[in-house]
Amino acid sequence: MSKTTKLKVGVVGASGYTGEELVRLLARHPEVELAAAVSRSLAGTPLAKAFPHCRETLPAELVFSGADPVALAKEDIAFWFLALPHGVAAEYARAFVAAGRRVIDLSADFRLGSAALYKEYYGAEHPAPELLAAAPYVLPELADFAAWRDAPLIACPGCYPTSIQVALTPLLRAGLLGKPALGALVINSYSGVSGAGKKADVAYLYCERDGSAKPYGIPRHRHLSEIEEQLSLAAGAPVVVQFSPHLAPMKRGILTTITAPAAGVTAERVREVWSGTYAGRPFVSVLPAGLFPETGHVAWTNRADIAAVADPRTGNLVLTSAIDNLLKGAGGQAVQIMNLAAGFAETAGLV
Repeated sequence: MSKTTKLKVGVVGASGYTGEELVRLLARHPEVELAAAVSRSLAGTPLAKAFPHCRETLPAELVFSGADPVALAKEDIAFWFLALPHGVAAEYARAFVAAGRRVIDLSADFRLGSAALYKEYYGAEHPAPELLAAAPYVLPELADFAAWRDAPLIACPGCYPTSIQVALTPLLRAGLLGKPALGALVINSYSGVSGAGKKADVAYLYCERDGSAKPYGIPRHRHLSEIEEQLSLAAGAPVVVQFSPHLAPMKRGILTTITAPAAGVTAERVREVWSGTYAGRPFVSVLPAGLFPETGHVAWTNRADIAAVADPRTGNLVLTSAIDNLLKGAGGQAVQIMNLAAGFAETAGLV
């Protein structure tokens, strides 16, 4: 690609929280042109009017497009980002892939390995089972680049699963945790309210959430399917975890705490494995002994901070991680995937 030619990209679901983050990132990206932004509710509205904080980087003439997947597939767009609910994204993915466009899907439609597992956790038949095999699951620091770099359709991990896998997957692959017994891995995650999406619901009003944290989705949150499938692949054996998500009184961010049997493994050894896995990767930071992640330290970035400590009293390791749920847990990670697939610097347009 010449220096004067930019890659044309588009966002479907551009008016949601994740879609807005994608618009913000792509509008200022040095290598791409944001050529289309799709929203049923805002069709015809200038993006600069809907997102005034981005107006210096958004073309004044760019307006939200209507939501016709067949018509959109005809546009000269190299990469489409789908920031849509599960069950809806597949319709667009089918049309775009058929037209030879590349798709990065941020919904749950292509994160699971089988249509049966999707139906079990999402309560409906898979909307495009014929595309499952064509959609690699890509957490960039942990996926084999050669296996996905040219894939027409890429499944971007969920926010909770990202915060969990950056800590656990390297250890499971290295055999440090053995084959964990049923429920031996206990995971508690706390998410900002933006993780629930942009919607009018009494439960998410400011007066309901400010100063109040609560658990939800226990014991079978939908992300559990993705978490256990990916951890089982990493361990080479079935992994069943106790996962408890919580809604925290903050706008954005995820903090995850994982308790795992140490079985003689030290925190120093954990940090060694992490450091080897993430050497040269700009977005995962292994914190030194005595420091712990905070959501405020990674907010508005594509970073993941991870830490480990051993508790000799209980014989457990305690692993912690923090990410921004809208960036490393969604839009930022999707842009990171595009950067790698398109041959750009991994950090282009990201911090």
